[in-house]
Amino acid sequence: MIINAQQGVEVGTEILSRYAEKHSKPLIIAVNQLDHEKANWESTLESVKQTFGKKVVVIQFPVEVGPAFNSFIDVLKMKMYLFKDENGTREEHDIPANLKDQADEYHQILAELAAENDEALMETFFDKGVLTEEEIRKGLSIGLAQCEIMPLFCLSAKKDIGVKRLMEFIINVGPNPDKYEQKLKNGESVPCSVNGQTSLFIYKTAIEPHIGEVSYFRVMSGKLTEAMDVVNHETGTKERISTIFAVAGKKKEKLTEIVAGDIGCSVKLKSVKTNQTLNAGPKEWAFESIVFPPSKFRTAIKAKVEKDEEKLGELLNKAHSEDPTIRVEYSKELKQTILSGQGEHHINILKWHLNNTHKIEIELFSPKIPYRETITKVATADYRHRKQSGGAGQFGEVHLLIEPVLEGVPAGNRFKIDGKELVLNLKGKEEFTMDWGGKLEYYNCIVGGAIDARFMPAILKGVMEKMEEGPLTGSYARDIRVFVYDGKMHPVDSNEISFKLAGRNAFKEAFKKAGPKIMEPIYNVEVLVPSDCMGDVMSDLQNRRAMIEGMSSDKGFEIIKARVPLAEMHKYSTTLSSLTSGRATFTMTYADYQQVPADVQDKLLKEYEANEKDE
Repeated sequence: MIINAQQGVEVGTEILSRYAEKHSKPLIIAVNQLDHEKANWESTLESVKQTFGKKVVVIQFPVEVGPAFNSFIDVLKMKMYLFKDENGTREEHDIPANLKDQADEYHQILAELAAENDEALMETFFDKGVLTEEEIRKGLSIGLAQCEIMPLFCLSAKKDIGVKRLMEFIINVGPNPDKYEQKLKNGESVPCSVNGQTSLFIYKTAIEPHIGEVSYFRVMSGKLTEAMDVVNHETGTKERISTIFAVAGKKKEKLTEIVAGDIGCSVKLKSVKTNQTLNAGPKEWAFESIVFPPSKFRTAIKAKVEKDEEKLGELLNKAHSEDPTIRVEYSKELKQTILSGQGEHHINILKWHLNNTHKIEIELFSPKIPYRETITKVATADYRHRKQSGGAGQFGEVHLLIEPVLEGVPAGNRFKIDGKELVLNLKGKEEFTMDWGGKLEYYNCIVGGAIDARFMPAILKGVMEKMEEGPLTGSYARDIRVFVYDGKMHPVDSNEISFKLAGRNAFKEAFKKAGPKIMEPIYNVEVLVPSDCMGDVMSDLQNRRAMIEGMSSDKGFEIIKARVPLAEMHKYSTTLSSLTSGRATFTMTYADYQQVPADVQDKLLKEYEANEKDE
């Protein structure tokens, strides 16, 4: 975990350290840029200890900071390292007398912390009062693996000061892959052993100019050699690993083999994606997938020029394969392509690449909200469709009644309409679970052959069509019972299209009389906010029609749990970042649908009517 010596613990440090803690990953802290003129060792160390507490253990401290930084005291080796040039050339010296007491104090703390992680070391420490360098290493190794300690090092990466010493510590003390087992999706574990079946986990896919698709992987087990055949567990496709590279930034070094615990990459694999497992053996292992954070920012996207739409779709899919936190979907309901990411800045970077690298002009705009429409009371309507324009005409008349479907309330057959009792003969029932949620129950109550049975499916089709484009705002309708109880036919002019249109329009008229209401998607939102920003964030949430459901505290942060309408969450990530200087984070997950307030419903109806007139 890199800490900037000018700034101390920053926003990214807090967020990433929480991820490390959540996934039980040990951290070594490297304080970098100690050669900068604004570097401040004392305040940086204070901010690290304030954030991570007693886990932090100083392994090194600088002799001087700023442009004169060229040496540090290593309290594990109890030596001073002096760097003579900017190529990492170092000399080992005894600790100067004026720094000896400080070094002894840090060394004692280091020995105590190391001893706490092992009973045998604790007994040795009590007996002798000191531990050898090797014994301290052993204790640190145990504590680091258990995430109980965070060793802290001094660096200037630019001048190559301290980098090699940090690498030595990682080799000597850091957790070794072969001591760990990796989990499979089925809950079993696989040791990270060179002697096991060769198995690779693809953790990243990149598309590089002049190379094409590059698949980055970790060897989870066994040994991978050039030209080895492996099988993609997910697709069953055979892949040949023709070349293996070790990667350092843009530099790729060709290798002939790579073993368990190592990471590398290969190019031009046929059909390999992030989170897939490749096996060279009979065991069909599938390692646990990386869980990417849910989206925090949604926007609708389209190409300014219609002929670029296909190319835009291809580029967005490529962007998703490189960065799975960019999500793309076409919503048939909203008739929009919805692009989601981790924040407005994240999406703006993608927009810049589309505009400048790929020369496609795009537009981003607010996505529509997937509202739902339903009814609250019983209503009836009838509609006669008649068309006569020479030759065969069209005729169909439908009388129907609708009521809301309520959980646990069965359909009745007696209704009071305008003071008169209507008794229906429930002959046939069809029930449909709608793709967008909710139900449609369709009852045939025709008596005396008023409408021929062959026209009933056409009436149903008309009703279904109107439920797919609700009468209020064009949103999906749900949870409705429809009783078709009367109508008229013509011996010549009646046909399916006539009854479809009659059914559609009768349903539309009845819907508007049945106490219609609009429902909106509600999301469970959890905000992790610094305590000093709590008031501003709460006030903003309440302005978004949020229902606060609970609050708790965690290490200087407050956790706010609320239910918020999706319509109020547009650009929330940007506002939250602005209110808290980027320190707060949030997650949102779909909860359910709830009725919109009356003022919001009126506004939505007026907007829809205005759009209908424009069209």
